[in-house]
Formats: sequence, structure tokens, C-alpha cells
Amino acid sequence: MGFELLILGAVLAIVIVLAIILIVIFNGLIALQKKVENAWAQIDVQLKRRADLIPNLIETVKGYARFEKSVLTQVTEARTGILQAKNPKESAKANNMLSSALKTLFAVAESYPQLRANENFLKLQEEFSTTENKIAYARQFYNDMVMEFNTAIAQFPGNIVAGLFGLGLPREFFEIGESEKALVKADFSDMK
Repeated sequence: MGFELLILGAVLAIVIVLAIILIVIFNGLIALQKKVENAWAQIDVQLKRRADLIPNLIETVKGYARFEKSVLTQVTEARTGILQAKNPKESAKANNMLSSALKTLFAVAESYPQLRANENFLKLQEEFSTTENKIAYARQFYNDMVMEFNTAIAQFPGNIVAGLFGLGLPREFFEIGESEKALVKADFSDMK
């Protein structure tokens, strides 16, 4: 009878320890999942902030660059893509399109001395620069959290706990598109 109680006590202790380990791992994975979601929300805030600056930028540029409508159209379409994106992958794609269009717009603006000297344009350019820096930082933080989460759900015993509770889907990184890596080439051959 005493030996049976000892075995029962040992089994109960092992079950309790395993339950505590399971709870700690599960809570850690949930915390990482929430950090990833929060990090994405921070990127989203900065992308929306940049999108909100675009109408002012377009109006300022329109007065000087009347015949650069294709560039303004690209910026407007890319802004729409940012606002309509439903997940990080769509947002990353729209962000890459917008970054490319904005680089082209600012490159075109270089050929208009009056525009470059315009106080509103200079303020908007500074706002965009600040926002781009915030987006870069938020993207880096998000990718760090994604890496930490993806590592946690891939390693033992986190992979078992993640699989048991449906947390096992790795998150996608917010990656820079090839167009953002390339230098912008402005073509002024059709200027009249």
C-alpha cells in the first residue's frame, strides 16, 4: 500500500510538472504571437500615416509638374493598394509599389527648382523621410518578432505545443521588394 502511494505520488508529480511546462510554453508562444501582431500593427500605423501624407504631396506637386501625370497616378494607385491591403503580404507588396512610385516622384521633383524650394514640399519631404525611417524601424522590429516566433514554434518542445493548440503556422517576414533595392531612374526625355 505504501509503495503504491509512492508511485501514485511520483506519477502525480510528473503530471503536474509536465502540465506546468506545457502552460509555460503555451503562454510563451501566445506572448510571442501577440508581439508579432503588435509589431505588425505598428507597421500598419506608419504605412497609413504615409498614405495620409500622399494627397497633400500630390496637390503640392500638381501645381509645378503638370505633365507628370503618370507618376502621380502611380503614387495614387499604390496608396490605394496600401489602404486596401488585408494582410502583411499584401501590405508588403503595396508598400514596395508605393516606395518605388515615391522614389520616382521625388526624382522627378528634382527637375523643378521652384518645387524644390516650395516650403510645403520641403515639409512634406521631411515628413516622408521621418515616416520612412519609422517604417524601416517598425519593419525591423516586426521581422525580429516573426523570427523569434517562427523559431519558437519550430524548436522542441514548442513545436509540439504549437501543433497541439493550432499555433504552428509560421508568420511571413515583411520583405523589401526588388524595386525598392534598385536605384530610381528618372526619364525626362518627354519633357516639353
